[in-house]
Amino acid sequence: MEKSVYRDENLVLLRLLKQCRVEAGLTQAQFAQALERPQSFASDIERGLRRIDLVQLRDICHALNIGLVEFVQRFETELARKDA
Repeated sequence: MEKSVYRDENLVLLRLLKQCRVEAGLTQAQFAQALERPQSFASDIERGLRRIDLVQLRDICHALNIGLVEFVQRFETELARKDA
């Protein structure tokens, strides 16, 4: 099984994270500040250089003003579109 970082699903995740940040009207710097992290942290997440766990994803969703369940539903919808 190939590592998740190299799977297409990971690209969908990264694109959706950035899309949600933009929809929230936040720059990377503002997003990072909401997470109390340096701007490079946000950049590394969006470029796929930093992996995130479920707890971090929950914090990210909170900073982006989107529920974790809603985010996962959007992720699954994007995957379904990609596979269609």
